[in-house]
Amino acid sequence: MCSPLIVCVLLPRFELAVAAGGRAALVEGPAAVAPEPGRGAEAIGEVSRAAEAAGVVPGMRLGEALARCPALALVPPDPVGVQDAWEEVLTRLEGIGAEVEASRPGIACFAGGGLRRLHGGSQDGVVRATRAALRRPARIGSGPSRFGAIVAAERARARHAGVVRDADDLAPAPVGLLRRCEETAHLPEALERFGIETLGALAALPRSAVADRFGRPGLRAHDLARGEDTPLVPRSAGERLEEGLELEESASGAQLGRALELLVDRLLARRERRGRTVRVAVLSATLVEGGTWRERVVFREPLADPTRMVLALGRRLETLPAPADALRLSAERLGPPHAGGRALFDDGAAQRAARLREAIRQARAVAGPDAALRVLAVDPDSRVPERRVVLTPFEP
Repeated sequence: MCSPLIVCVLLPRFELAVAAGGRAALVEGPAAVAPEPGRGAEAIGEVSRAAEAAGVVPGMRLGEALARCPALALVPPDPVGVQDAWEEVLTRLEGIGAEVEASRPGIACFAGGGLRRLHGGSQDGVVRATRAALRRPARIGSGPSRFGAIVAAERARARHAGVVRDADDLAPAPVGLLRRCEETAHLPEALERFGIETLGALAALPRSAVADRFGRPGLRAHDLARGEDTPLVPRSAGERLEEGLELEESASGAQLGRALELLVDRLLARRERRGRTVRVAVLSATLVEGGTWRERVVFREPLADPTRMVLALGRRLETLPAPADALRLSAERLGPPHAGGRALFDDGAAQRAARLREAIRQARAVAGPDAALRVLAVDPDSRVPERRVVLTPFEP
């Protein structure tokens, strides 16, 4: 029997709860996160339990969702608030020593085996430490793999952790849990149409038949149903620099462009940057009509040039769906020092001397041979000032 090693923390409907202003708002009736404006797709986000009971599921098109549940309340998406709240959750988990893998807000997994000696020598001690760190209701599960721990967390209750020990424990679970994996999220509906309702039924199918019908995602789902999963990839620790600007009036167009230039200048002037480049930047805004907007920009090469950063970020700013009350820019990942900084401090003495000689040559070509002179001490103790030093041509 395999001992559970992976711990999963599941915060159900996390994005919906943050966007709605708290979990208490989710019991008032069927609700769902509205499609993000400017994205092109009309698919809804997370849905409440009442909406699920009416047949509405995440990823469903807005028209179909309203047809199934006319009373469905649409909550404006709040990607900025979700990211801030989720970052706080991850920081609390890392505070107990966990190396956290966070694929999406609401689900975090980490290896619990190495934490047992820190928290009482048992898996229960790790679970207690996790609950104490979160300071909020959460479902916690453990299993031999990432997906096994997620299934265990789905079975868990507020005060009791779930446990999956092997593939046999996975067999009764519904195939709908495959939606928790991004690669297999679209498969449950098709599998249910074929009468495959449990992970055990999926695992019993011939592997070749699954591959022939569903391709690579089907093979991935078949592996998950048999208890096989890829290793965890914990997120790397990084520095986060952030600058914000409150806009006096609802800004758009040229006003936003000038605000962006100011934020870029402020961000690059931060002492914590220490001359390094910016690899990943996040541009976000608070919208006048409610909700927030967020864009993550990965530069093709690390940048420290404000002009190039404004050009790259300005294109994303054009997709802002409504006027904004506030604008925020953060450096999510920093790169190496920029080339100019290395040239000043990290070049060898020979290269610096070559640059200096070239600068002197150009100065003398313009201003004559006396353009670059050196002060040479001749008689420092002389009472006559003119005899203490002389000027001589400077030769590096």
